[in-house]
Amino acid sequence: MKKNQISLFSGVMLALSSLIGSGWLFGAGSAAQVTGPSSIISWIIGAAIMMLIAFNYVELGTMFPESGGMSRFAEYSHGQLLGFLSAWANWVSLITLIPIEAVACVQYMSSWPWSWANWTRGFFHNGTITNEGLWAVYLFMFVFSLINFGSVKLLTRFTSLIAVFKLLIPSLTIIFLILAGFHPSNFGSSAATFMPYGTKGIFQAVTVSGIILSYDAFQTVINLAGEIEKPHKNIFRGVWISLSVTAIIYVLLEVAFIGAVEPSMLAKAGWHGVDFASPFADIAILLGLTWLSVLLYMDAFISPFGTGVTFVATSARTLMAMTKSGNVPAFLGRVNKKYKTPRYAMVWDLVLAMALVFFFRNWSELATVVSVSTFVAYATGPVAAISLRKLRPNFNRPFKSVHLKWVAPVSFVLTGLVIYWAMWPTTIEVIFVVLLGLPIYFYYQFKKKTKNFVQQFKSSIWLLTYLAFISVISYMGSNAFGGNNTFKYPWDFVIVIIASILFYIWGVKSSYDGEDLKDAEKVNKDVKVDD
Repeated sequence: MKKNQISLFSGVMLALSSLIGSGWLFGAGSAAQVTGPSSIISWIIGAAIMMLIAFNYVELGTMFPESGGMSRFAEYSHGQLLGFLSAWANWVSLITLIPIEAVACVQYMSSWPWSWANWTRGFFHNGTITNEGLWAVYLFMFVFSLINFGSVKLLTRFTSLIAVFKLLIPSLTIIFLILAGFHPSNFGSSAATFMPYGTKGIFQAVTVSGIILSYDAFQTVINLAGEIEKPHKNIFRGVWISLSVTAIIYVLLEVAFIGAVEPSMLAKAGWHGVDFASPFADIAILLGLTWLSVLLYMDAFISPFGTGVTFVATSARTLMAMTKSGNVPAFLGRVNKKYKTPRYAMVWDLVLAMALVFFFRNWSELATVVSVSTFVAYATGPVAAISLRKLRPNFNRPFKSVHLKWVAPVSFVLTGLVIYWAMWPTTIEVIFVVLLGLPIYFYYQFKKKTKNFVQQFKSSIWLLTYLAFISVISYMGSNAFGGNNTFKYPWDFVIVIIASILFYIWGVKSSYDGEDLKDAEKVNKDVKVDD
């Protein structure tokens, strides 16, 4: 075994440490507030979407087991412009996750109920991190990065320890909330009471309540593929085990939360009126489970902390992978000789993450940026997977399924819907942030005197046009999703679905056999299909 390689167990623990972060502490209460008992369906939909998207990336990740690989797949099939757009969007989402978790730590610290913790009260005010709290956020982010400065072995030991705790506390929460105060009547006695805000609320909750954010970290396994033992087998296993365990935990947490809400509270203002600052901890106190509330306040610090540490690792490797194409400064790809970690990339990510949280000090705002930018990147995955089957059918594919033929277009359609569900004007704001990377790309292309830029543009115009389409339909869509109601629900969904299918076909046809495929061949050459 090579030094610094990650075992399957460590890989799963690393993924779980990312997946079970601040989302479980905020998500259940937020989703129930948006759509009531039917929020259970929202969590199931979110899990199904992520599993279908992951299906594409498992094939790509096992074909190209390299660190930060998700930044390279679209480049192999469509050239450097599409690769850059995908990598930039994914990187934006990853560096945003670092301050999200730090903000979550500080927000929960500010609500600690103990007298000795009075000094934390000023960290958070009116839903926003204060200037005083900002320094605490910066300190957490610095520690996240410092842990990653050491070896991969240190990282995996830390996250494995954290992951065990992060699995234990949600499990105890589920069991004891159900035992202490479970009200079956809260789930309703008909479709109307189970879905008090209609089917629209179910889809809204998937994006705006942090559900998609909570499942997003499956890519941790993909981005660390170059450091995983037996990647041809363990990438698939790591992704599916971690996503399956997480989905079960999140669904059960939602069931426990809905059942634990006092019916008298619902009688006053309905599910929209259920607004807890610390959902599970507040309910535990109301049920007299003081010991559980103490554990929950502790976990509200530990869960985001573990996730923040993991995303420093993932974002740094994503930026490091982007340097291979020569479209960002080369020094960011340098690896420490002793520990084999990309320290320059970590420092750069930390600086930008600090700038982000200076301007966006609200957990929900940051979570929305993550959700949309991530799915802009995910739109390229299904297209790249199918395109590479067409361009290089002879590549070694340790994971190759006949189901990809239908999973790829379906998952592409779902990415478009998720971006749409983020609601206007969030859609256009985040798409604008993604496109801000283009001047950097153009600068390096001009510097390199690229000769095939026209071909790169032709192979990328489908995604640029698709983003423009999503922006327009978001503005003109139903008012349930922030639009001006030109296209009423559910016809707005129908338009997005049909258009997405057409864009998917266009995207696959836009692939081409270029120089970047030679790099892909080098990576794929030594891949094992079986032991």
